[in-house]
Amino acid sequence: MIKNETKNTVSYFLLLVNVLVVVLVSSNLRSPIISVSPVLGDVKSALQLDSFQISMLTSIPLFMFATCSVLVSRFSHKFSINRFLLYSLLILSFGLFLRVTGSLWALFLGSVFIGLGICIGNVVTPGYVKNNFPKQIGLMTGIFAVSMNISAALASGFSVNIGKWTGFGWRGSLGIWLIISLLAIVVISIEMIFNKNKTQQAKSSVSHSDFNMFKSSQAWNISIFMGLQSLFYYCIMAWLPAFLTDHHMNSEDTGWVLFVIQITMLPVTFGAPIIANKMKNQKVMIIFICVLMLISTLMLAFLESQWIFFCAALMGLSNGLSFSLAILFFSLRTRSGANAIKISGMAQSVGYLIAACGPPIFGKLHDWDLSWKSSFYFLLFAVIVMFYFGIKAAGNKFVED
Repeated sequence: MIKNETKNTVSYFLLLVNVLVVVLVSSNLRSPIISVSPVLGDVKSALQLDSFQISMLTSIPLFMFATCSVLVSRFSHKFSINRFLLYSLLILSFGLFLRVTGSLWALFLGSVFIGLGICIGNVVTPGYVKNNFPKQIGLMTGIFAVSMNISAALASGFSVNIGKWTGFGWRGSLGIWLIISLLAIVVISIEMIFNKNKTQQAKSSVSHSDFNMFKSSQAWNISIFMGLQSLFYYCIMAWLPAFLTDHHMNSEDTGWVLFVIQITMLPVTFGAPIIANKMKNQKVMIIFICVLMLISTLMLAFLESQWIFFCAALMGLSNGLSFSLAILFFSLRTRSGANAIKISGMAQSVGYLIAACGPPIFGKLHDWDLSWKSSFYFLLFAVIVMFYFGIKAAGNKFVED
């Protein structure tokens, strides 16, 4: 009896640790990038950067996602998923430390390591969810997305104030996220110590798949949908503060606009995967997402800063749905954990290559058209293309078919 109670206690403890791993890892996958936007002006002044260099602070991590995601998925059989997550957090922590040390080269090199660390976490976490929570994929995908967006909301809303509270300015704003990364390292280390058998099981479950994702039309549909919804998101996150500043809003208030976007994403990122997991296909969701994106983009183009918080709420709803649906497709459209990691690698490689081009193009269009309208027309075109591939990705078809 006592032995069974002890065994149950250990099982519940490990389940809690597994959930904490998902929460803490996902909390590190957006905030290190999103925290940059509200303090771009301070970074630009301190290090005398031009507009192109500033946009690269957002694009460098995205380029790392694009170039390394497939490699990560191909080498996933070399280590257990837990060990891969640990390595991702160690690399991320080093990048977060390096980025705030003060020099221009450290800023960009730190961004490279941050991008690599987040890339590994992005690719491997869906496989971790599929292996550890096979009967709760929708719920845990929701928790994964919500945790990511809560930390991103805090990063966007409090980034400027964190710099003031710490007394380190923009370095404090960007460096504070090292604490969350280190906490995640502690939790994943605890799991690896107490869960060695499960670690070996997870390792073997992702070791056997020679399926070529790049020959799957459904994999391409998911990848392009993933890329265009990310392009929309990162263009808004990178340039909306500058757009609003041009329309007479102070920098702290622009951070709160980003906060509204992130906080509005929370209920849909949690609920959408649970609902979508029970649907025959998700085409209705794709239509709803694209309509909201079109409306909010047109509002920015023609109403500018009027109704900005309502517009931000529409963007939050649409981006929350599109992101959680894209992540859910990795598990929903595959038959194994191995292929979930493979499609995650392909979709994030192709997807973030598309997304990384977004902020520089958006910014360059603004250089040519100071009204910002050409930049928003670019987003409208991206949403239309996203609708086409999203409808196909939402069809009830596995990537292996």
